[in-house]
Amino acid sequence: MTRRRRQVVGAAAVLAAGAIVAALLATRNSDGASTRTTSPATVRAALITRLRTAHLRYRWVVCVPTGRLFHRQGVVRCNVDFGEPHIEAYCSIIDHGRLVTDHETPSFSCHEDLRGWKTTIVTGP
Repeated sequence: MTRRRRQVVGAAAVLAAGAIVAALLATRNSDGASTRTTSPATVRAALITRLRTAHLRYRWVVCVPTGRLFHRQGVVRCNVDFGEPHIEAYCSIIDHGRLVTDHETPSFSCHEDLRGWKTTIVTGP
């Protein structure tokens, strides 16, 4: 192996190791405990699959991160519009590839929050 090739391979190894360290640090909370964060899009897709499997009719599903943790994983809150108007909140995580929500897990609470809600009040002239 030429010297130049060894340098390129060495640089690639350093970059790969740096990426792994950065990923590990990004999954640590302030006290150093490991956490996993699932994207709202991933949770949304899993929840839609579950709703369809259960033959539930819905109009839309919107998901946002909450900043809270459950089982050391970032919680995603999804609001599901079932019509009438009836909007149901699902707090969820993906645990070992499986969707876990507050609806089937009693210890998983889904506190109200107002993320995404903004009210503009317009008064007369």
